[in-house]
Amino acid sequence: MLERIVAETGGNPLALLELPRGLTPAKLAGGFGLPAALPLSTGIEESFRRRMARLPRDARRLLLLAAAEPLGDPTLLWRAARQLGIPDTAAHAVESEGLVKLDGAVTFRHPLVRSAVYGSAERDERRAVHRALADATDPDLDPDRHAWHRAQAASAPDEGVATELERSAGRAQARGGLAAVAAFLERAAALTPDSKHRAQRLLAAAHANRDAGDLEAALGLLAGIEASVLDELERARVDLLRAQIASEQRRGDDAGRLFMSAASRLEPLDPGLARETYLEALGGAMASDVEVAGGAPAVAAAARAAPAGAAPPRTLDVVLDAFAIRLTDGYAAAAPTFARALELLLATDVAKEDVSRWLSVSTGRDSNIVAHEMWDDEAVHLLAARRVQVARDTGALGHLPFALTFLARSHMLAGQLTAATLVLDEARRIAEATGNQAVVNGPMILAAWRGDEAQASELIEATFEQAATRRWVSNNYARAVLYNGLGRHDTARDAAWEVFQRDPIAYGTYLAPELAEAASRTADRALLEYALDWLSERTRVISSGWADGIEARVRALLSEGEVAESLYRQSIEDLSGTRLRLELARTHLLYGEWLRRHRRRLDARRQLRTALEAFTSMGADAFASRAERELLATGERARKRTVDTLDQLTPQETQISRLAANGDTNREIAAQLFISPSTVEYHLHKAFRKLGVRSRTELARRMA
Repeated sequence: MLERIVAETGGNPLALLELPRGLTPAKLAGGFGLPAALPLSTGIEESFRRRMARLPRDARRLLLLAAAEPLGDPTLLWRAARQLGIPDTAAHAVESEGLVKLDGAVTFRHPLVRSAVYGSAERDERRAVHRALADATDPDLDPDRHAWHRAQAASAPDEGVATELERSAGRAQARGGLAAVAAFLERAAALTPDSKHRAQRLLAAAHANRDAGDLEAALGLLAGIEASVLDELERARVDLLRAQIASEQRRGDDAGRLFMSAASRLEPLDPGLARETYLEALGGAMASDVEVAGGAPAVAAAARAAPAGAAPPRTLDVVLDAFAIRLTDGYAAAAPTFARALELLLATDVAKEDVSRWLSVSTGRDSNIVAHEMWDDEAVHLLAARRVQVARDTGALGHLPFALTFLARSHMLAGQLTAATLVLDEARRIAEATGNQAVVNGPMILAAWRGDEAQASELIEATFEQAATRRWVSNNYARAVLYNGLGRHDTARDAAWEVFQRDPIAYGTYLAPELAEAASRTADRALLEYALDWLSERTRVISSGWADGIEARVRALLSEGEVAESLYRQSIEDLSGTRLRLELARTHLLYGEWLRRHRRRLDARRQLRTALEAFTSMGADAFASRAERELLATGERARKRTVDTLDQLTPQETQISRLAANGDTNREIAAQLFISPSTVEYHLHKAFRKLGVRSRTELARRMA
């Protein structure tokens, strides 16, 4: 489908941008959409129709046959044409109008021509050409194309054709073509004679549309299901899918009501699915994306009262138990269950898992929360990267933006702010392409780490009312990071404390260092001790270089003399064994500031130089400026900060260069970024010139 659109638009950028507008992922899925879906202005459509009207009947039928056959295969086209009795001489008349080329691959002058031809034909004419194409397509070599043309040729419900389409959906699922799965199942449902079976296929098609990112199409299919023909379990599944869509559309009230209703109905029917539903509700409630009366603790209590799950417990059962214990009995009681849950998550063979369940927003969020509650930075990155890869491999565009956001957060922890920028830009573009809302918290937090007060403040302000209503933690965390970097510690302290006192699951890992640093700089010893007690509760029951390094730093902020110095050094040692370059640089900064206040200028300079170089290389400009001011206060003139050549690349050029440096081919890069190989080549050419490299080998060294 992509190659056909590129060929028929001649690669024109404006046409490529405008053509897909208004088309769902299913309509663009592997050519299994219909050309009649393309938008036409009245003038253009009428012009094409006048030109077609001048053609002989056989030429018009040949043109329609070409419009209905998306592969551009001349052999298939002429095989079908002969079945319709279209003579070879019709080709000359068609080509003489300049509407289509039949020499080699069949290519229309423009996709709008294809759309006009198909859309202007009578329904019976379209069915006839699809029937001929089905007969001309080898069902063994191309069973999916054969099934699709048979389906378009059908004039009445036909269970045989519907079953064939369902098998095609299974093959598309195995290939990772979720949008095609939705297209096959939706058409299969339309051709299903039995009302109950039709409703089941509509539900399956709605699930596929949701996974493919077409949430409105999924809701439309659910609206077409006759609830009266479904049994109680199936009706509960419909409610569950509605809840999942509501959560992804950020309709928290609807999501909470539907999740809890579905979970309650599922308890006697399917206890395992009921526990999965409680887990989704709980994950959403902890993230404030799902609103339930009584909040996350109420969901946890309901989950603990629900029937037991499978024996032995599945991974998700252990995750649910960990969250429920954490919310009802506290962190120390939950730590062993969290440890077991993380062990199972890391050992999961994704290939054997239900793709929809593994990719769901809640599942990804829940595994992310488990890794954060255990302060395991490697697991945070591994689980996020794995989820992104699964979403790419399966074509799950509905889930990919969320997965990319989790990966971006991991990059931020590692101080890889440029990589986080690229990942978040991709997430935004995919959300736009699928017609869904962009994830907002990632860009906001990234702007805060970069010290970009204007952008961070704009993003925080834009979501202020929503954040206040839904008790989001991310806005306060972004403010705490931003103002600690800018040295406005009283504002940072207030922002962090406002949400930290609620003990937000997972986010406490991020907020504790911000609260402690701000409290120490505003002489608020009570808050500093509170943060230390909170951290100590965790380090007593888990083993984590991340947690130990932060706790040592907070203890240092409360200490004096040799004890403080020993703790700063311990923090540096602990954090040096992790991926957390930003936190390591902050310890160097705080240690350097402490040394300068104790008039140890030479020692302070070493720590502050290290911090300045680290923050500068990462692009954390506010923290870099703070380190630079401290260094100047020691009497040393800081060296001029230079912009690396890599910063001259655009985000698109940087992303493509990194993938090329990793050994990916242009075609592989194009597939990952949803662009054409020629676009990849164009950006690589510009990057080579900017970086002064002449080969991919040199590029790999430069990017390293």
